[in-house]
Amino acid sequence: MSRPLLQLALDHSSLEAAQRDVTQLKDSVDIVEAGTILCLNEGLGAVKALREQCPDKIIVADWKVADAGETLAQQAFGAGANWMLDDARDWHRIGVRQAIYHRGRDAQASGQQWGEADLARMKALSDIGLELSITGGITPADLPLFKDIRVKAFIAGRALAGSANPAQVAGDFHAQIDAIWGGKRA
Repeated sequence: MSRPLLQLALDHSSLEAAQRDVTQLKDSVDIVEAGTILCLNEGLGAVKALREQCPDKIIVADWKVADAGETLAQQAFGAGANWMLDDARDWHRIGVRQAIYHRGRDAQASGQQWGEADLARMKALSDIGLELSITGGITPADLPLFKDIRVKAFIAGRALAGSANPAQVAGDFHAQIDAIWGGKRA
């Protein structure tokens, strides 16, 4: 399995706040995500601004779309996004190679930890051939749980931007990734 990447989730209401966190963390992460709230509040301008601020990073536009997905995806790609966020085997058969596994905020707020059911679902998706980006209150201490899963990226928002020392936490993520999957950051 290849070395997972570290993704910064910018779940902000304003572009200004998101860009402050990007300034502080862009050298410590591999991927920068315009979160759903940011995309809804700031539109494609958020994606364009992040592309300008991070010309060499992978930019994700996390638009939760059910209708007009293709049109909205093309708009996000036109604004500078590299990635956009329906049965898993069908996805893989038509060429999808990556999916996001998200533990919801409600589960996190209720104190729910990563459990056997989560890990079994992720392992089943991984065994199909999908690489997973994993998110939902993830911390560096959680990473050993995922050692048998094809992880494309770990997505962290509050754990990074909400910490007293974001660069140190990013370093902790990378140290865990190195210890489990080996290799160095690209």
